[in-house]
Amino acid sequence: MKTILSALGLSLLVFTSCGGQKKAEVDFIQDNIDNAVAQNTIQTDIIEKSGKILNPRTINKDGSISYIPIDDWCSGFFPGSMWLTYNLTGDKKWLPLAEKYTEALDSVKHLKWHHDVGFMIGCSYLNGYRLADKKEYKDVVVEAAKSLSTRFRPGAGVIQSWDADRGWQGTRGWKCPVIIDNMMNLELLFEATAFSGDSTFYDIAVKHADTTMAHHFRPDNSCYHVVDYDPETGEVRKRQTAQGYADESSWARGQAWALYGYTTCYRYTKDEKYLDQAQKVYNFIFNNKNMPEDLVPYWDYDAPNIPNEPRDASAAACTASALYELDGYRPGNHYKEIADKIMESLGSPAYRAEVGTNGNFILMHSVGSIPHGQEIDVPLNYADYYFLEALMRKRDLEK
Repeated sequence: MKTILSALGLSLLVFTSCGGQKKAEVDFIQDNIDNAVAQNTIQTDIIEKSGKILNPRTINKDGSISYIPIDDWCSGFFPGSMWLTYNLTGDKKWLPLAEKYTEALDSVKHLKWHHDVGFMIGCSYLNGYRLADKKEYKDVVVEAAKSLSTRFRPGAGVIQSWDADRGWQGTRGWKCPVIIDNMMNLELLFEATAFSGDSTFYDIAVKHADTTMAHHFRPDNSCYHVVDYDPETGEVRKRQTAQGYADESSWARGQAWALYGYTTCYRYTKDEKYLDQAQKVYNFIFNNKNMPEDLVPYWDYDAPNIPNEPRDASAAACTASALYELDGYRPGNHYKEIADKIMESLGSPAYRAEVGTNGNFILMHSVGSIPHGQEIDVPLNYADYYFLEALMRKRDLEK
């Protein structure tokens, strides 16, 4: 931490000396908004001219844009980015686009075969409610929460992430696999209770968060990717990985999901144990000997060929967004300064694509799943989403 904060201090000193820190931060935000608008304009123009409703996720190996069906776990991030662009610019041209791409996901509220309905509906419909007062979206959020709740296993006290007999997951011998990513879906449940008055959703979210806290974390405060439970007894059967380097390694985006997820849990419960858990994850991330100076992590903190391993901008963007929120709960802990440093890196030419390149995505250099040989050193729509969310939170903190 000392090394990171020393480098951070030097960076901020340079930042401050160049015409004043406040002006530099305002200019940084506006420059990144302008870049996002340019990329998103090209992206949406291509889609609109096609006459179809398309949902871009990444680029293919030949450089073409990869579009996904609405039941893909990433389908909420593109409409979510439209809502964030609308909020960041105040330009009403983004409103009908955000509505159109969001409402294309309406049937997702009934999806019950995986847990990511929280990402899918939360990033789209919930943002529409928050950022444009779309009150009619509340019913979709509640219905989606009902679907997600069908995956709750009372005996284990968790929401099952994947069906153990479907696809590649069916080859792993799991009974009730739970991945750390699932912490990101709890926000949907908390909001559903606020919208409906039904505390069942809240209770499921809290139980899942508590069970995950008890079984997903190692003594050094890093987290496993997958914990498999006996759905009847709650016994932990296996602790493994699916997208990390090894079962005992620390997959970078998983640590980001944990930091963000427990920060969000505090927002709704005001239970200090969740802030404490977020702080522990933060300590692991930023005390890690393999964290690069620019604070954009390698795809796994234990990857074997560091420093010759791919970075994961999506993990960095998610971490920055979480830290801006965490700073509001426990100020004076350098959370904002660290987030600013991450954003400075992501907004630099090393990670931010030139307009008209990179499949018209904002950020370069993310990783989906190296063990699956998929989406390695490419743009990802969720990297862009969390970058824009972090930009919005940074702007709001500095008003």
